[in-house]
Amino acid sequence: MTTMQALVIAEPRNMVWQTRSQPVPAANEALIKLLTAGICGTDIHAWAGNQPFFSYPRVLGHELCGEVVALGSAASGFQPGQRVALIPYLSCQQCDACQSGKTNCCEHISVVGVHQDGGFCNFLSVPVANLLAVDDLEPETAALTEPFAISAHAVRRAAVSADDAVLVVGAGPIGLGVAAIAAAAGAQVVVADTSAVRRAQVAEKLALTALDPADAQFTTALRQQFNGQLAAKVIDATGNPQAMNNAVNLLRHGGSIVFVGLHKGDLVIPDSEFHKKETTLMGSRNATREDFDHVRALMSSGQLRADMMLNQRFAFSTLAETFEPQVINNPQLIKGVIDFSR
Repeated sequence: MTTMQALVIAEPRNMVWQTRSQPVPAANEALIKLLTAGICGTDIHAWAGNQPFFSYPRVLGHELCGEVVALGSAASGFQPGQRVALIPYLSCQQCDACQSGKTNCCEHISVVGVHQDGGFCNFLSVPVANLLAVDDLEPETAALTEPFAISAHAVRRAAVSADDAVLVVGAGPIGLGVAAIAAAAGAQVVVADTSAVRRAQVAEKLALTALDPADAQFTTALRQQFNGQLAAKVIDATGNPQAMNNAVNLLRHGGSIVFVGLHKGDLVIPDSEFHKKETTLMGSRNATREDFDHVRALMSSGQLRADMMLNQRFAFSTLAETFEPQVINNPQLIKGVIDFSR
């Protein structure tokens, strides 16, 4: 029996190593050797015990890049040695959402690394239908395909087009991705975040305007960026109820809001402003293959780069020991990627 190492969240705040059997791919699966993995806010919330619909023990990891090492008996389309990224959303293909092409919000969705064990391990078997060929991308870039795809889905939900005045609230990884993808579409993009570190990331790596929403002159500065007007489209990537409740106040009449950040509680939106502006409000969840393909193309063309969000790297071999001090308790962390060769 061939074994491997897996990093398991045994219970909240308790990450341990386990020796497990190396998986054998089912008929329509590929066995991949993990090369890199992104660390997501979902992983951080799961470690702390704050992730809804989550059970323990669990192997985290859904932002994955690996190398195909074996194929199941009925698997096709890939060859051993190919570099791949994972689309981690396993949808039922039967519910109304799936039948209408909205596999991202499948009624019975199972997300690798959330609802079932993920890629914080040496090897993982996954359906070949959920793989994306990324041979020309560096492994740490390919690992970020999934968070960029979530951003791309939010931009698509907002129907962003050239010259749109777009305000992105929140400069975490998803917000940074939203800003970069909206800018690639030709939109005029402003990013708002209270963190000076994250505003610097926006200015230095995306070459976009970043404003502090806590500043007393924020709304005035925002209008100056948009020729005296408010934003035509607001995409909130904070998951912060105060920011989400306030989004309608930053929107011009006839505009639209997309919530890609998730808040577990209730929101209280000022209805008079909402109706007066005939606001369109949408949620954005996960991504579809169309979004992954779009991100893949933008990465290949150089319009999306890892350094737009990536600012920390971690070794897999020591992650159990470094996760709390260097990930959980690291205010400088924007996006981290795990290197499985270390």
